[in-house]
Amino acid sequence: MNIKGLRISTRLMGTAAIAVLLLGLVALFAQSPAPKQPYATWSDFGGSMDSMQYSSLRQINKTNVTKLERAWTHLTPGRGGRFPFSPLIADGVMYVIGDGPAIVALDAATGKQLWSHPVEGTPTNRGINYWESKDRSDRRIIFSADSYLQEINALTGVTINTFGNDGRVNLREGLGRDVKKVHQVQSGSPGHVFENLIILGSAPGELYDSPPGYLRAYDVRTGKNVWTFHTIPHPGEYGYETWPKDAWKYGGGANTWSEFSIDEKRGIAYFPLGSPTYDLYGADRIGADLFGNCLLALDARTGKRLWHFQTVHHDLWDYDLVTGPKLLTVRHDGKMVDIVAQPGKTGFLYVFNRVTGEPLWPIEERPVPKSDVPGEQSWPTQPYPTKPPPFGVQKFGVDQINPYLDEAEKAKIRDVVVNSRNEGIFTPPVVGKMQIEVPGAHGSGNWGAAAGDPATGMLYVRAWNGPDTRILTERQPESQGGSSGRALYFRICGDCHGPDRVNMPAPANIKADFVRDTVRHGKGEMPPIAVSELSAPELDSISAYLANPGSGGRGVVQPTQSLRPPMSPPPPGQTRYWGPYGNPFRASNGMPAIGPPWTELVAYDLNEGTIKWRTTLGSIPGLASRGIKDTGSVRPRNGPIVTAGGLIFVGSNGDGYIHAFDKDTGKILWEMEIEANPDGIPAVYEVGGRQYVAFFAGGGGDGIVTKDAKPEAQGYYVFALPKSASKPAKKGE
Repeated sequence: MNIKGLRISTRLMGTAAIAVLLLGLVALFAQSPAPKQPYATWSDFGGSMDSMQYSSLRQINKTNVTKLERAWTHLTPGRGGRFPFSPLIADGVMYVIGDGPAIVALDAATGKQLWSHPVEGTPTNRGINYWESKDRSDRRIIFSADSYLQEINALTGVTINTFGNDGRVNLREGLGRDVKKVHQVQSGSPGHVFENLIILGSAPGELYDSPPGYLRAYDVRTGKNVWTFHTIPHPGEYGYETWPKDAWKYGGGANTWSEFSIDEKRGIAYFPLGSPTYDLYGADRIGADLFGNCLLALDARTGKRLWHFQTVHHDLWDYDLVTGPKLLTVRHDGKMVDIVAQPGKTGFLYVFNRVTGEPLWPIEERPVPKSDVPGEQSWPTQPYPTKPPPFGVQKFGVDQINPYLDEAEKAKIRDVVVNSRNEGIFTPPVVGKMQIEVPGAHGSGNWGAAAGDPATGMLYVRAWNGPDTRILTERQPESQGGSSGRALYFRICGDCHGPDRVNMPAPANIKADFVRDTVRHGKGEMPPIAVSELSAPELDSISAYLANPGSGGRGVVQPTQSLRPPMSPPPPGQTRYWGPYGNPFRASNGMPAIGPPWTELVAYDLNEGTIKWRTTLGSIPGLASRGIKDTGSVRPRNGPIVTAGGLIFVGSNGDGYIHAFDKDTGKILWEMEIEANPDGIPAVYEVGGRQYVAFFAGGGGDGIVTKDAKPEAQGYYVFALPKSASKPAKKGE
């Protein structure tokens, strides 16, 4: 049969699947159009097209939040330790990622599984998209897996084969690079649907030879590419002169790997962009490097540039813009102004007129320390907002050393602080000497870190306060090829974990099962690597090298064809340097070198440009067991949501707690410990007059800095008021 472009082969379907399909089609034509109350649904990433992380539902509020109870749980123990997925809810159905992997449809009121769609490869790990036609006869779930954009029918889970080429669009195409050499493109975040377009960022990486992070829009029905914006400008395009003349041929990165926002009324998309390649050394990209590290406003229908602001010139710190911009309306100089507020990894909050791009308060160019790395030309100044004040820590001195460490650990850290290059937020990397970077590469504001309240002009930021350390070293030719364990480590792992393995456990603690589980399932910031990209013998060889670096790993193995290719040689006369990505400055027991607070919630009143309150978020098990709890958790990868009921819901990744804060005061009104570690952005929705709050939580942890959560506890935890208390809230409650 063929219904509105949906081609389904009933030969390949069982009786049960056909029955589900028919029931779905009956429901499709029977349902009336969904109500359009603003922010009352959660059918888009971040809750809405503007990524506000806000809900106008108010049944759960300050007066009754203490009565919340678990409504249902859907566990996904087979998905490993890295999966901060944020669910979507449409027409009473919740869409999640489940075991397999698979996209799974659940009854949003009970958690009962409706259907499951197996996914080949690794799906988008932070969310998916939903689209429906105006008459609602065509409803689709949009996702990516292994850099192929795909769609399935939202009612049945059946692949829509008329999309793209037999159901898939190859996202590696159209980047101006050899498709066979493009290792990764798809973003962990899902993008947004605007009208009949699916608009996407990308995550090609920011390493040597990574492709460019172009912004693209595709037709939802056909998969045809509608527009592309070159984030590394081509000749004749705006910003081309900010790069070496041929950089568009070899430069990479400058990508939106995380969230972005769309002003639906104006048709403007706001993209926060990351750093260009290589993100720690830029001798082959001398210049300001537009549009790296920019907040970029584009016409959502055409991809035309409207305005931009670069928050970091010629980035050497991996200070990506990551958090989704928040689109608010505030009172400024006696007038109501539509603004866009952009938190940065720098710990600064940048605020602009949403239409013109003019800063709401002055942003000054100030001199910063100069790089002494050979061949490097660091930018002499960087932008400093004069208002509002920063939300994150931007320096680290001996007076800030973690007071909960023993004296020997404190002495080691003091020695590093005193003898490193340590000049604040824009301290450049150094060859052969320690550099302290604060905020670190994981940033004060990272993925999912902010929620906005469109009713008040308040912005709530989850801040992480933790420095990194780094030493640049010359990248030797042996790291460019070969297939011994040592060569494979340098090629596949070294860019993130460092040439000296500083982000790895000690060799004595390296176990083959640990390496295999981490590589295949991912952990923390590390994505999973499939067998098609790294074969079992190659992985065994890397494990052998990590367990005994002097051995070089197990012999030479036949390399996998799709493995990331060796790094190309540098231009004549140029040396390439590299260092570990995001190496947290910590003590030997894993605790941060810097003292608390480590994670905070910070409330901004953007009508005034001031911080209204700030409070710690979470704790760490090693201190909480001693009664020390108000420290904040470590390395959060989650985000808050704010509601019209006066609440902020957020998990504290690492200690297993979920919380409800009073949005006006920052006081905790309710909290509950669950079996796993809360992660991702919660979702707020309503089914049958009952309001729900859904959290994803993952497994893993060391029991000292993060809760030791069992993998079998990973999954979705959904809460609601008792049914007897779930009555519609009156306006003003």
